[in-house]
Amino acid sequence: MTLPSLSDIEAAAQVVYRSFAPTPQYAWPLLARRVGTPVWVKHENHTPVGAFKIRGGLTYFDQLAQRGALPAEVISATRGNHGQSIGWAARAHGVRCTIVVPHGNSAEKNAAMRALGVHLVEHGTDFQESREHALRLATERGAHMVPSFHPDLLRGVSTYWWELMRAVPELDVVYVPIGQGSGACSAIAAKLALGRSALKVVGVVSAHATTYADSIAAGRVVEAPVSTRLADGMACRVADAEALAILAPHLDHVVQVTDSEVAHAMHALFTDTHNVAEGAGAASLAAALQEREQLVGRCVGLTLSGGNVDAPQFAQVLTHPH
Repeated sequence: MTLPSLSDIEAAAQVVYRSFAPTPQYAWPLLARRVGTPVWVKHENHTPVGAFKIRGGLTYFDQLAQRGALPAEVISATRGNHGQSIGWAARAHGVRCTIVVPHGNSAEKNAAMRALGVHLVEHGTDFQESREHALRLATERGAHMVPSFHPDLLRGVSTYWWELMRAVPELDVVYVPIGQGSGACSAIAAKLALGRSALKVVGVVSAHATTYADSIAAGRVVEAPVSTRLADGMACRVADAEALAILAPHLDHVVQVTDSEVAHAMHALFTDTHNVAEGAGAASLAAALQEREQLVGRCVGLTLSGGNVDAPQFAQVLTHPH
């Protein structure tokens, strides 16, 4: 797969900015004290759907429209934020949208998707089973299946890393959560497009969903069980082969974070910035805290990639963060 070029990303930014302005990045003093070095947070929790995924949905549908290929219906699978992204863009283009989620999915993410006009189908015990069901539905209905990883999604997602890297040229290292891989591959795309060869991109996976860490180590896709309770945005059982081919040669290394570390990072982000982070949204901070002794004197970029956490779960994190 060819990563988006600088001109691709710049054009994608103009598509994104029709819907919302660039999200902010802030250097929070309390976080810098906690990590022990300058820290910048990119606030993708400030998009209209509370997560970075909306950027990819906007550019995916824009590319369909430019090709004259807008379908009557799209189908996709999600744990929540990708589904909101596709639902938002489908509504804007007048396209019917069906999203498949696993049973027990976030109630508040489900409600947010329905509010966008999405027809929600609950099927399976995890994302992989939902994805397989979505593929079957798309075949049966002749609908367009929107994948979780695709070049036209990367075009949009790359814009947020492009924004951060341009705004903070002194960055030495960025920590990137890995779910299906679009966020991490987009960080690499932005780094390459801007010629930031010295900038290190560190991948972050849940210690309870290790397919990408295991696959990178093995040099091939390795399925791994998923048991994370907090980081549903990283709850991937089977790595995407195309994403893996990009990540393996370009990530500096991969950090595994436990649910306990993620809960601590969610609590820390609220305490230090008064921003709400979902589990995957706090993963980059969790990784930086794990490696803070190695980060002294370096400028660190983190992504608060999403803030869509159910209220009861967040209340539990705030009262019992470990």
